[in-house]
Amino acid sequence: MSTRYLVKLTPHAVAQIQETIAYISKVLLVPDTARLWADRLEKEISTLDIMPARFPLLDREPWRSIGYHKMPVQNFIVYYFIDEEAKTVWVTAVVYARRDQLNALKDIPTQNLES
Repeated sequence: MSTRYLVKLTPHAVAQIQETIAYISKVLLVPDTARLWADRLEKEISTLDIMPARFPLLDREPWRSIGYHKMPVQNFIVYYFIDEEAKTVWVTAVVYARRDQLNALKDIPTQNLES
């Protein structure tokens, strides 16, 4: 049987998800789509509880050395790292795929994660 990991979202990732839901609901005026997107995102993120290393490490430094992985979900990229000692997956960002990913990565706080 595979080891199960606890999957947690950082406040930064939660804020990004909330901003995306608000944008889809209030700017694009499609709240049903926002709800469906949020449900799909939650479902995909929850799968990280088993074999979270199945998605590739980033190819850029310093994120590769830190152990950041990226998982595509529809038109977004979910960034996360695995704390093997605590058996926890930390989702640190959810970024629209057409955004400048390098700048988005620079915005990700890597310190002060709640355990």
